[in-house]
Amino acid sequence: MNADERKARVREVRRRLAREGPPRTRGPEGDFERITVPERDCDHLRDLLISEGAQTVVEIGLAYASSALAIGEALVTIDAPRPRHVIIDPFQEGDWSNVGWDLLRSAGLDSIASLTLAPSSIALPQLLTEGFVADAAFVDGSHRFHEIFVDCYFLRKLVRPGGLIVIDDAWASSVQTAVRYYERNLGWTVVSDAFPNGSPSTVASGPRTEPVTRFKAIRLPDPSFEPPFEEFRAF
Repeated sequence: MNADERKARVREVRRRLAREGPPRTRGPEGDFERITVPERDCDHLRDLLISEGAQTVVEIGLAYASSALAIGEALVTIDAPRPRHVIIDPFQEGDWSNVGWDLLRSAGLDSIASLTLAPSSIALPQLLTEGFVADAAFVDGSHRFHEIFVDCYFLRKLVRPGGLIVIDDAWASSVQTAVRYYERNLGWTVVSDAFPNGSPSTVASGPRTEPVTRFKAIRLPDPSFEPPFEEFRAF
């Protein structure tokens, strides 16, 4: 199967998922619509990774695999010699009954993807000890401040200098606060034109609901650095 055929296979699975939903959900009505990253946003993510020429991506959170399929499409499109997509989701087997992983397999992406069922606080440092280096990361795991702060701590060591970290649900106060530390103290810079259409989302329903920015793309400094502790900036 050549690159165009692999791309077509992934796109068909993506289209079917967006049109028909997953073959099974974890239970509550409308869970897929609430949880999954919308197709349009996934397209933005795919296009960004293609423009970056990313060959190795680490993703936190799999769920229904909408974003993972888009990342896989990007890697297939780039057609690097040894693409790698490392996915971390401790709940995929239990809560999600492997629905996301099965969708990736149906798209043929299990040839380049691997799934780790450990929490990211365990899986990320393990990758670090293995010498793993990523071109980019997509973060859509726990939104608790302390957990996303730890995710970012390890990702800045795993993603190469000058690489990208894309944060989902960047509107959330807990996420904003965690990421702000790295922006103010460790040279992370927002890529303002990464999502030209704003990747808007809504956090509630009702006539007064305002769209918020869903994704935030951050460029890591090159070279990386460790600031003196005396230069700490409150966040």
